[in-house]
Amino acid sequence: MAMTDIKTKIANLFPAPEDVPADAEVMPGGKPYLGGLDYLVDGQVKRWSGASTDVLSPVCVRQGGKTRRKVIGPCAMLTKEEALAALSAAVRAWDKGCGPWPRMKIQERLRRLELFAARMAAQREPCVRLLMWEIGKSRADSEKEFDRTIEYLHDTVRSVKNGDRNASRFLAHSGILAQIRRAPLGVVLSLGPFNYPLNESFATLIPALIMGNPVVAKGPRFGMLCMAPLLPAFAECFPPGVVNILNGDGAVVAGSIVETGAIAALAFIGSTKVANILKKQHPRPNRMRCVLGMGAKNPGIILKDADLDLTVAQCVTGALSFNGQRCTALKLIFVHRSLADRFVEKLSAEVDKLPFGMPWEKGVQLTPLPEPGKAEFLKGWVDEACKKGASIANTYGGLANETFYFPAVVYPTPKGTALYEQEQFGPLVPVTPFDDVQEIEDWIVASDFGQQASIFGQDPRVVGPLIDVLANQICRINLNAQCQRGPDVYPFTGRKDSAESTLSVSDALRCFSVRSMVAVPENPANKELLHGIMLERTSNFLNTDYIF
Repeated sequence: MAMTDIKTKIANLFPAPEDVPADAEVMPGGKPYLGGLDYLVDGQVKRWSGASTDVLSPVCVRQGGKTRRKVIGPCAMLTKEEALAALSAAVRAWDKGCGPWPRMKIQERLRRLELFAARMAAQREPCVRLLMWEIGKSRADSEKEFDRTIEYLHDTVRSVKNGDRNASRFLAHSGILAQIRRAPLGVVLSLGPFNYPLNESFATLIPALIMGNPVVAKGPRFGMLCMAPLLPAFAECFPPGVVNILNGDGAVVAGSIVETGAIAALAFIGSTKVANILKKQHPRPNRMRCVLGMGAKNPGIILKDADLDLTVAQCVTGALSFNGQRCTALKLIFVHRSLADRFVEKLSAEVDKLPFGMPWEKGVQLTPLPEPGKAEFLKGWVDEACKKGASIANTYGGLANETFYFPAVVYPTPKGTALYEQEQFGPLVPVTPFDDVQEIEDWIVASDFGQQASIFGQDPRVVGPLIDVLANQICRINLNAQCQRGPDVYPFTGRKDSAESTLSVSDALRCFSVRSMVAVPENPANKELLHGIMLERTSNFLNTDYIF
């Protein structure tokens, strides 16, 4: 498509209200969605009548000669009072570990989770539409996020069943009989991110619940509404106080909860800066287990013998899926100087082919950005790199309209620029040439981040030693493939400022529990005692039942 045609399409990217398809609207006729005023505390879905904020979509509408961000609807700005009420409800549900939920048999907790999954599945369409409008995620990716969340829930249930078979056995060693099981920690505060507000929130919420912990969850600044259709299902499937879901300003809601010292675990996915603020607010931080997913600056490393076509395809997807708004995205591409020009030419051509438009349009891959001022922010980083010797390599790179920014391939990205050192979290693809892999190794060692890297090459004599260097600096090395999260059964973690603790189906269960054991000297009297407990089923913790 010619430059003039692309410019015209971008200039006319946003629809008039009457041009939005009925099957894309959150509410019929584009009416305001009011679900953001609802919140869940102590088993009751309540409607907030206090201060609220308008949730602005990244999707703009053209009306009366002006283009403005569409208002999806209001969202409750809950106060410290509501935050502490939710915390109190969770504390009561915990009841020093003696509440119905933490003492409930694991079989019954899993039954409640499976019941919730069925109720959740019925809300697929409203959740998908909210994801499209709130964060600009394409319909295909929104559906994928919802379906992956349901799959994650079922995978976690299966993982618990497999683990419980082993935990149901008694061990005997050195004259001591013991049964070891995992017990809950206490109240968990769960704070999800805007890029995957459903899936990433559930990646901590679900394992925390399964292990017997009451949870207080708060939606992200962008993506606050997508949990609203699920509140009745949470209220129906779990005892009062076990699940509490709030909206509002993070400093007010989350800060008020953490500073009480009443939470046993913090699950947070977001920036390192905010994570450190929250940790410092706890009066006894040694008592707060932290499960943190934070920033990343994942490099792509293209060696001189890389398969160029495969590498370009993986780098386009790896750098620009959901507009590059993923911690797992490729954030800086190192390419051997011998093939740098060819790589950048092919990469630029493929980036310029990416279809863009509104989230509901079929096949669209580039969509508007939810963060206010993001397009201007990205332009500032590109301008800095260009002043120091880089240029935009692709024809359409940097073309923008309101919340939309066409991805820019920036080459050669110089050292000392923000784009070279920091996480852009958006549709910028910085590329820099290298002559010796030692340059890359030095960059990785000096980096504040340590999540993933991708190596593209075929020579085992080069790839093997590079793996050994990276393995002690980052937590996932992808060979001839993009950086990524899944499958969810694999560990997802990082070093340095990228993560604390590990998320995967099985690891998350361990994160939100602690090993507890019952141990007795092996003698006839104690065997009789254990037999009586088993026979009369007087303990939910100590038993030999297992889940089929």
